[in-house]
Amino acid sequence: MTPQELAHALAQILNDIIAARGDDAAQEIVATEADTAVERPRNREHGDWASNAAMKFAKRLGLNPRDLATDIAARAAEIEGVATADVAGPGFINITLDAASAGETARRVVEQGENYGRSDTLAGQNINLEFVSANPTGPLHMGHTRWAALGDSTARVLRAAGAKVTSEYYINDAGAQMEKFGRSVLAAALGEPAPEDAYPGAYVQELGRQIREQIPNLPEIAQQDRAAALEQAQELGYALQLAEIKDSLERFNVHFDVYFSERTLHAPGANGGLSPIAAAVDRLREQGHVYEEDGAIWVRTTDFGDDKDRVFTRGNGIYTYFAADAAYYLSKKDRGFGEKIYLLGADHHGYIGRLTAIAGAAGDDTEKDISVLIGQLVNLNGAKLSKRAGNIIELNDLLEWLGSDALRYWLARYPADSPLALDGEKVRSRSNDNPVFYVQYAHARTCAVDRNAEAAGVDRSVFVPELLTHETETEMLGKLQQYPGIVAGAAELREPHRIARFLEELAASYHRWYDNCRVIPLGDAPVEDLHRTRLWLNDAAGQVLRNGLDLLGVSAPERL
Repeated sequence: MTPQELAHALAQILNDIIAARGDDAAQEIVATEADTAVERPRNREHGDWASNAAMKFAKRLGLNPRDLATDIAARAAEIEGVATADVAGPGFINITLDAASAGETARRVVEQGENYGRSDTLAGQNINLEFVSANPTGPLHMGHTRWAALGDSTARVLRAAGAKVTSEYYINDAGAQMEKFGRSVLAAALGEPAPEDAYPGAYVQELGRQIREQIPNLPEIAQQDRAAALEQAQELGYALQLAEIKDSLERFNVHFDVYFSERTLHAPGANGGLSPIAAAVDRLREQGHVYEEDGAIWVRTTDFGDDKDRVFTRGNGIYTYFAADAAYYLSKKDRGFGEKIYLLGADHHGYIGRLTAIAGAAGDDTEKDISVLIGQLVNLNGAKLSKRAGNIIELNDLLEWLGSDALRYWLARYPADSPLALDGEKVRSRSNDNPVFYVQYAHARTCAVDRNAEAAGVDRSVFVPELLTHETETEMLGKLQQYPGIVAGAAELREPHRIARFLEELAASYHRWYDNCRVIPLGDAPVEDLHRTRLWLNDAAGQVLRNGLDLLGVSAPERL
């Protein structure tokens, strides 16, 4: 029995008690699973699960909390799989499952495999999740790593909870930064001195070398038509740099469903119609939030909590960055996404108001249809500046130094809004002080137990769950029961760090169990049903460790 199933049963009991009272006021009260959620008591002598539902509802029903708890407990004791249900203190209900019911969790996990922990909690939600979105004018650096790890893990967790998620990278491939990039790589390709405002770093020279190699007649083109040479160099440099960004992300085990080009917002519509960015102002005007002043077109974003109205088009007819943001938001809306989630860097706090205002001006519910999550920067001791880029720490260098697994796990185990300072040597260490190693080692141990069990003739041909009575087995079964709720909660709160922290607790439970309970008989002792049943528990722990690591984009090695 999972905590969710127990909470459901308690909610039914409470609703039956409410219905039996027959008073009109009580009939308006309905208990849900959220109201009757159970928790692991700190003191295991108090049972497997505890609920404070009686104290939540007693006053509303005009009852003494302990009396209500006694009534609920008496009925809960009759639930199949419940051994005892007792009342403690002012009205806590402590529930102990019978060993067979608790042990059945191991079979359920093994049989459900990679689907264990997945649910339909967020079924029907079509979510667009945008993250990283670095300019394609240079390599990804340490400032992008946290958003990449958190964004991809968030997408995985949301999908595990039943949501349909499209992960999206917005390519800022229009505007002044691209023109600056073009001038930089053209000069490098032609062997000319770098422009005064050029992008720094040896990577620009490397792009220049590749451009010259692929367009050998570029000097002649430049002599005849500098603008044409600039366009060709810029486009090829852009393609090469974007390809490198995508490769870096794949090496980091980060996958995007869509790479959305900003240029498409400026391109004419079908049959020569308005571009999306030009059409956006008309659509916002229809909603009644557009006005003109001093030759500029404004959107009245203060109607939706923004600190000031935003300029859409200046008097010179040039579109602002806000205009592109608005058109991009409308594009997401047109593609059928309900909630639009933006994961932005620490320097983007100002975007919260303007993006929320765009959603409101577009007619969306600003409480449900848009979420702007701001992450804090990460500081990594021991990291060295890139030899190629010079002034940054490249993601590629971090991957070479630390590896994808360690970097992703450490970045995912903290809330996005907490500043993060990491010790590079600890991140890459192979010791129990390193949580990623500790969790992966637990998984590798489950695999070693499997190999040794097979050699010793222990298999899963028998499963007798009531034999799993050792205190470490009870503890680990409780952890396994919690996993589906942990995943659902992480998805609803957009907090993948909850998965990492749970895995560390499960790994600790597994290591304690491993030290106390044998799967393989000692010496020449015969294989018994207890050994076979414990193999189920071992494999269940390995499966949940594997499932959780996958949600973080981290591998589950069979050997370490």
